[in-house]
Amino acid sequence: MQIENQHKFVLEAESRIAYESLDHLHPWGTARDNSTNRRFNEKIYKIFSFNKEPLRVMDMGCSGGGFVRSCHDDGCEAVGLEGSDYSFRMKRAEWKTIPGNLFTCDITKHFQVSKLVNNSYVNMKFHVITCWEVMEHLEIPGIEGLCKNVLNHLEDEGIWVMSICYVDDIINGVNLHRTVKQKDWWVEKFNSLGLYHLPQLENYFHQQYIRGNRYAAPNSFHLVLTKNKSKAPQVPPYKMSERLYDAWRGSALHRIISRALEIK
Repeated sequence: MQIENQHKFVLEAESRIAYESLDHLHPWGTARDNSTNRRFNEKIYKIFSFNKEPLRVMDMGCSGGGFVRSCHDDGCEAVGLEGSDYSFRMKRAEWKTIPGNLFTCDITKHFQVSKLVNNSYVNMKFHVITCWEVMEHLEIPGIEGLCKNVLNHLEDEGIWVMSICYVDDIINGVNLHRTVKQKDWWVEKFNSLGLYHLPQLENYFHQQYIRGNRYAAPNSFHLVLTKNKSKAPQVPPYKMSERLYDAWRGSALHRIISRALEIK
């Protein structure tokens, strides 16, 4: 078991790198992606507006760390984990700006994230865990190990949010997507491992995620899961004006106009 101490946060990991992962052996997304979406951040903050302490967020498969950086800058306790060491070695994107929040490890094997509290380290649990275009990259046997880590790190009232691609991704002759399944298969798989589907919160996000069909990840769907349905957060009030804005933001017309005006 290897331990990495980076200032406030500590990672204890069975394997510091996902050595057998094709994403490590053939870096592609891990060498390019650094996605953010301010609207997604706004939505998770609204979901957990009842919470009086800093929101704790963990992004598994964080690539360049852009989403982690955005949460960190908003005052969250945010940590990112990445299976490949490409961005770490290259000091790419946010690995050079928030190195104390980003770590490498194999997320399918045991790990533990802790933080410094009163001069000692305590195990962390997170209100929000995310995986953007990660699950399809895993071999089926690795899914159970990842879910065990999620169950260990997720608050009872927490949520696990993800995007999953359902088609192959062949880059330079290598299919980087190892588990290509439809949404129903994933819902049943997660349910069997103690993580339960919250479609009502998927409706609330209204396609405003970090990655997805509107945001650099075509041919994908989203899931919001919890480990305790009775304690899962409720859907916040959602005005018609917000629904219309979410329908507009990231749409084809919005992208065209934004490019023309050079705005985000």
